[in-house]
Amino acid sequence: MKYLSSIAMAAALSACAAQPPAGVQSVGTSQQQPNAVGHCIAQKWADRSQQQVVSQTTLANNMAMDVYVPGQQPPNGAAAVVRPNYQGSGTWVGFRASGGASSDATGDVSACL
Repeated sequence: MKYLSSIAMAAALSACAAQPPAGVQSVGTSQQQPNAVGHCIAQKWADRSQQQVVSQTTLANNMAMDVYVPGQQPPNGAAAVVRPNYQGSGTWVGFRASGGASSDATGDVSACL
């Protein structure tokens, strides 16, 4: 019985992990590692805006991160959402919009895929 509940919990967690976060629009996927994609996005936004870009690691070893649009702040600001791919290898990237986000932001994200 103890093992059955562990298996059920693992199945429930993996089902939740296989879905993009709510309120996030998919931008695309990349064969690069998540940390490389996240750093590319941060660099493009910093270069374009000449402002500091905040990134927040959400999974150990930079395997998942949120990269906030310049001028946006955690936890609810506009951000690129970088995660391990939900459907295989590589990286999945989405965009969470918020007030004040630039329309150029998703173009810069796509350039890093």
